[in-house]
Amino acid sequence: MTKLQATVITGASAGIGKAIAERLIAQGKQVVNIDYALPNWSHPQVLSLQADLTCAEQTAAAAEQAKQAFDITALVNNAGATRPGTIETASLDDLEHVVGLHLRASMQLVQSFLPTLKACGHGRVVNMASRAALGKVNRLVYATTKAGLIGMTRTLAMELGADGITVNAIAPGPIATELFLKSNPADAPATKKILESVVVGRIGTPDDVAQAVTFFLAPECGFVTGQTLYVCGGATLGLAPS
Repeated sequence: MTKLQATVITGASAGIGKAIAERLIAQGKQVVNIDYALPNWSHPQVLSLQADLTCAEQTAAAAEQAKQAFDITALVNNAGATRPGTIETASLDDLEHVVGLHLRASMQLVQSFLPTLKACGHGRVVNMASRAALGKVNRLVYATTKAGLIGMTRTLAMELGADGITVNAIAPGPIATELFLKSNPADAPATKKILESVVVGRIGTPDDVAQAVTFFLAPECGFVTGQTLYVCGGATLGLAPS
């Protein structure tokens, strides 16, 4: 029996991941959500799997469940964690946690789904980077791993292009998610400075990012690969490109 095709989104229980899932649902697509916490919502087109993606064994188990249910033809590596800290305060545990989530899990999931990404002829991978990849004070491990994810994106694009697979990255600027608001209190001077840098005059929304992700996921978007799109309201203008 032929399986349905599906898109795996990590961290789709809330925030940006949920917004991406909602856009794909509206397009009639099947979605697999892999998150450390199950969502407080459900939909017939969504299979939610609970897994701690900082654990390689749990990541592998969730990937296997996804493959048993669907042919995975697209992957959005969206799950993330900030672990704020400077070179003086960041710990090796912080580094290990964020490397596992941003880099190891992303690489592991691409490897796991590679057979069906290749077989469909239009495989899509979108990695969620960040404008912090250009440098951000008090985000040492976060900025480092997000920059690494951009490097992974460009390399995978070169390796997989001949198989019809595109690999691109989204680098959001300030987006009103629980993760951003927790790390950037509204009354903090640093937060006010961030918002002043947004030239469109407002903070971004999860749907702003989801719009960009669905562009990269479209079957028609087969001639764009290895790119990083800054969805930042112009906050990165004047900064050197990565």
